[in-house]
Amino acid sequence: MDSARFRFGLFEFDTATRELRREGALVRLQSQPAHVLACLVQQAGQVVPREELRKILWGSETFVDFERGLNFCISQIRSALNDDSAEPVYIRTIPKRGYQFIAPIEQIFQRATDHPEGVTSPRRVKARTVMLACAVVILALLTLTAGYRLLQGKRLLHLPVVAVLRFDNETGNPAMDHFSDALTDTVVEQLTSHSDGRYQVVGNALILREPREHRDLSAIATSLGAAYVVLGQVQSNGDEIRILAHLIRLPDQTHVWVVRTDRILGDSLGVESDVAHQIATEFSPRVPENSDRTALLPTASR
Repeated sequence: MDSARFRFGLFEFDTATRELRREGALVRLQSQPAHVLACLVQQAGQVVPREELRKILWGSETFVDFERGLNFCISQIRSALNDDSAEPVYIRTIPKRGYQFIAPIEQIFQRATDHPEGVTSPRRVKARTVMLACAVVILALLTLTAGYRLLQGKRLLHLPVVAVLRFDNETGNPAMDHFSDALTDTVVEQLTSHSDGRYQVVGNALILREPREHRDLSAIATSLGAAYVVLGQVQSNGDEIRILAHLIRLPDQTHVWVVRTDRILGDSLGVESDVAHQIATEFSPRVPENSDRTALLPTASR
């Protein structure tokens, strides 16, 4: 039986259990994104059509917002792999067609050798000795890793949080809602890829999807511990669309930076990727790692 485990870069992925690991450490990946990654890995080097992924995830009789759901899955996979849609190492977007797993991949095979009961081969004795030595080394490494993760956990408490609000569709065309939502998800993915561990990104909290008239930036700062928010608008500009993105510091709601770009909406996937990459490239350096979050927390938790 063929092995279900594959190795690529620093990662190992089991298509049977859908577990993704980076250098042995489990990387959290939700069920649907893991299902998509399994399909791409099993067809590495081939272009997997979006329609095939839709049938795999939702079947032919289920009616869902397929485009947004698949874009979210790809965004989560890229975030887990620390991949960049503009300069991909693992997953390439083929506009209007689908996706392609492009990294070199190695299938991991496990071999078992049967021995008569009660007979221990020299090879097995040697293997047990090696395993015992490895166990001692692994125990030492686990102790060091636990200490390191404890320090990392304390460090994460002091990293600034960047909250990405749903981009507003101000074109007057309800059909552009899908583009605005997809652009929001891609900005979340790109900011995460550009963070380099200096800040955290939140983009799926319910409070961030509220309509513009119901938004409360103070509540976002308090409930999410956010030090910055990203606000965006998609507007009509003749034959083009204008995209505005604002980086705002909380709680004083001060503008830090604004990105404005005018595009012709031909290849929507290409526009989403290019604009999100530009926003992340310009915003990321302007989020300092040592932002003071104590002012953002409720009084009771200080």
